[in-house]
Amino acid sequence: MGIVRTIAERLSRGRSFRYRLPQIYGGCRFYITPEAGLRYWIPRHRIKADENLLRNALETVKPGSVVWDVGANMGLFSFVAAGLAGPQGRVYAFEPDAVMARLLRRSARLNPQAAPVEVIPCAVAQDLGLARFEIALRSRASNALEGYQLSQGGGVREIETVVTVSLDWLAQQLPAPDVLKIDVEGAELIAFRGARQLLQTKRPILIFELTRPNWDEESQLLNKLGYTLFDSELLPANREPLTGPTYNILGIPSA
Repeated sequence: MGIVRTIAERLSRGRSFRYRLPQIYGGCRFYITPEAGLRYWIPRHRIKADENLLRNALETVKPGSVVWDVGANMGLFSFVAAGLAGPQGRVYAFEPDAVMARLLRRSARLNPQAAPVEVIPCAVAQDLGLARFEIALRSRASNALEGYQLSQGGGVREIETVVTVSLDWLAQQLPAPDVLKIDVEGAELIAFRGARQLLQTKRPILIFELTRPNWDEESQLLNKLGYTLFDSELLPANREPLTGPTYNILGIPSA
């Protein structure tokens, strides 16, 4: 299986396919690539594993919403959000991987009926600066800032130097988000450290992945800023405030 997987991963490089989201998720078209995961070779599996993220978008993105997608990768959340927000909304997709940023821009031209998607090629961290960014040997969905790549990346294919910005700095340049989704492969804590002012003043709904070692500091930071954290994989009627870590989290600000 290791040899077969290696061959499939090599054949995935540079491949992309146009895909239309189901109408319930906004109906946008975008390009998917098996470089983001081998399951994207198989049509019936293309979004099945992402159903939780799609439900989160349905719950939180409204017509006219401003949405920031931090760690956009190939743009599944970005283009669901664009369809749901509609032409009066706005989506900003932040992606440091040059290959994925180009793919996002191709997709952004396909949906004139949806919210415009602006692609910004940068990484989000605590401060403005430069950082080393690791391209994963396996799936480009596992790309990460140096020191944060998780085991499913399978190692490092190459390293790029990327610009880093903070969410507070971005909030001075762009319309503030109503919904903020963060998927940065373990670096979410430094993203939140650079977002205190944004979270205090603009109060976006948060959708993010959490790595277990970050739970204590991350939950304390967000609780102090007036956020209650929930397991986003549970239906709203079954949710209780979290008292311990889980992987997919929904952060709801107090009124």
